[in-house]
Amino acid sequence: MSQHPLARLKRYDIESITRYYRFRPWLVFARAVLIVWKFAGFLLGLRADRGHTNPIRRRQRAVQLRHILTDLGPTYIKVGQALSTRPDLVHKDFLEELTRLQDQLPPFPNDIAFAIIEQELERSVSEVYQTISADPVAAASLGQVYKATLHTGEEVAVKVQRPNLLPTLTLDLHLMRWAASWLGPHLPLNLGHDLLLIVDEFGTKLFEEIDYLNEGRNAERFAAYFKGDVSVKVPSIYWRHSSRHVLTLEWINGIKLTDVERVQAAGLDISELVRIGVSSGLRQLLEFGFFHADPHPGNLFATLDGKMAYIDFGMMDQLEQHDKEILIDAVVYAVNKDYDHLTQAFVELGFLAAGTDIQPIVPAIESVLGNVMGESVADFNIKTVTDKFSELMFEYPFRVPGRFALIIRSVVTQEGVALSLDPNFRILEVAYPYVARRLLSDESPELRRRLLEVLFKDGRFQWQRLENLIQIAQIDAGFDLMPTAQLGLQYLLSEEGQFLRRKLLLALTEDDRLHTDEVRRIWNLVKGEIKPDRLWGAALGALATVWPSATALVTAFTPSEQL
Repeated sequence: MSQHPLARLKRYDIESITRYYRFRPWLVFARAVLIVWKFAGFLLGLRADRGHTNPIRRRQRAVQLRHILTDLGPTYIKVGQALSTRPDLVHKDFLEELTRLQDQLPPFPNDIAFAIIEQELERSVSEVYQTISADPVAAASLGQVYKATLHTGEEVAVKVQRPNLLPTLTLDLHLMRWAASWLGPHLPLNLGHDLLLIVDEFGTKLFEEIDYLNEGRNAERFAAYFKGDVSVKVPSIYWRHSSRHVLTLEWINGIKLTDVERVQAAGLDISELVRIGVSSGLRQLLEFGFFHADPHPGNLFATLDGKMAYIDFGMMDQLEQHDKEILIDAVVYAVNKDYDHLTQAFVELGFLAAGTDIQPIVPAIESVLGNVMGESVADFNIKTVTDKFSELMFEYPFRVPGRFALIIRSVVTQEGVALSLDPNFRILEVAYPYVARRLLSDESPELRRRLLEVLFKDGRFQWQRLENLIQIAQIDAGFDLMPTAQLGLQYLLSEEGQFLRRKLLLALTEDDRLHTDEVRRIWNLVKGEIKPDRLWGAALGALATVWPSATALVTAFTPSEQL
């Protein structure tokens, strides 16, 4: 099999791609004619629709766009999926249809797939695998999957990339860059960034996704983060049987999460699966900063022992520490209905440009979230929020930073999967207990500072907020009050906690009265979890950190059976 000159590219290289197609204008022209022909009818239809408000007509046009993107192949399927995360660029009617865009295509012939395996692994198929399925068990836009057995007995999945994929992708990216350079300045879109940069970012991600060695490394990194979590399953990679275009990984015996009947028939706890899925997604975003950016139903399985299994790690992304902290802030602001600070958080995250006058925007955000939040956290729905915000995008100077487009897609998709399992699911019922637990128990100075910001408003201690945090944190089965109490006591006794000690003493005597009722309510919340021996251990642990010598003295006079 002769290798295409561009097949040697291991990363998105603009210069190499441009140089190759500069000397092959007939390829560029033929592809451009096909693309223009496909879109011409759609654009003429949009023009004819001007002035019409018939929702059925708009929906038909959105369906037409989805079919065009599917017909144009892998690059445009990926473009449509990327646009489905950009409410600042695409109107709500089209967004809903683009979210249904699937990358499932007919499989390519087995003899070609097996020839690719042999060329890539430099061994015959029978030497690598003891058995392999006669036909692929799944086929997508970038490759297809076979079920096989190794000679050592392990069941594996074998991903084989489509042949001649790179020439198609590079030609489309070359044309997109050309179109962006000419049309970008004239497009009345709230892009927020130079259109060429958006095309290049898309190209970089696409090249990462088609490098199966990169996918294998992503899977192992993802598994390392969840090493101590027995509820999450990540397939092992068989490196000896893998290459850039062939990936052999552990076969996952499980049930797709959307197959509710099979999940129930297997006797699995649906509510627990939903909790695992949402909490693992939150950990990816807010703890690890390394997240699965394509958690669609085909990539999530329930294993027969009740675990959540992730597959397909081609599309991953990274979230910086600062962004993780601001996202935690945003959740707290939303729940506390602090819309001024929430709007400022949008500026810090890049959804609003620095220097934007946020005063007229605050009431708009309050009108959106105020109606969505309702009277309780349980009424909150991410999909409803994104739909409402997609309308605001065209009225106010909002934009979706590139680094958050995949996050939005990830969160909305996870909520969709959870709702397919449990129609009454509300994401903040899981998300806020997780955030509350992290605020109360995390040792990092950044989260400690954020906890203080939550507990104090205009210099006054917010007793109700502390009560709410403890109540909500207790919803999380993983929350243990005693380590949190030890951390709190440790901080109070430290030099750093001098400010908080003074503030708490003032809070107890604010408005010229002792706040015994507030203290009693909080005590009633926690007294069931406080056992004398554990309380003594927590106190000793705090003292050991602040005053080691004092701890030794206390320990010497403590009965041994109590230690």
